[in-house]
Amino acid sequence: MSTLLHSDWLATPLGPMLAIADDDALVLLEFEGRRGLERELERMRAGHEIREGRTAPIDQIERELDDYFAGTSSTFATPLRLNGTGFQLGVWHQLLRIPPGKTISYLELAQAVGNPKGFRAVAQANGANRLAVVVPCHRVVNTGGGLGGYGGGLDRKRWLLDHESRAFGGGAGRLF
Repeated sequence: MSTLLHSDWLATPLGPMLAIADDDALVLLEFEGRRGLERELERMRAGHEIREGRTAPIDQIERELDDYFAGTSSTFATPLRLNGTGFQLGVWHQLLRIPPGKTISYLELAQAVGNPKGFRAVAQANGANRLAVVVPCHRVVNTGGGLGGYGGGLDRKRWLLDHESRAFGGGAGRLF
């Protein structure tokens, strides 16, 4: 028996974002055109029925994204359902600890998850994140300060980092 999920498109200054949630938690939030999004949706359809519509988590993330993009709040309280390996979950939990307006390198992230030589594995886990903006994979940059990659596109990553720096500061910490 498949689990029922609902989906809707949310308007943002960076283009539409697809939100998918069950009745309790958000399971996907991605920009339209994100590299690999179609493959991810196919994997989700293998175990879930996805219908157009809204649930409370979709309504909540829409309000929180509106506040985030308006620069009035950087807090996301929408319940999340993180689905991944133990290693991926560890990486994503570390991403949630990076404050808005700050960045860390893939190497620093690898060290934070206890695998200092595993920066490539960390980069792959970072790229497998299904919850753009909320699980802030955009705050991870190359060791030399370059932007690195971003499934939603480097222009969006640059915009998000600039927006967070302006709206939420960041105090001490490197910003590419």
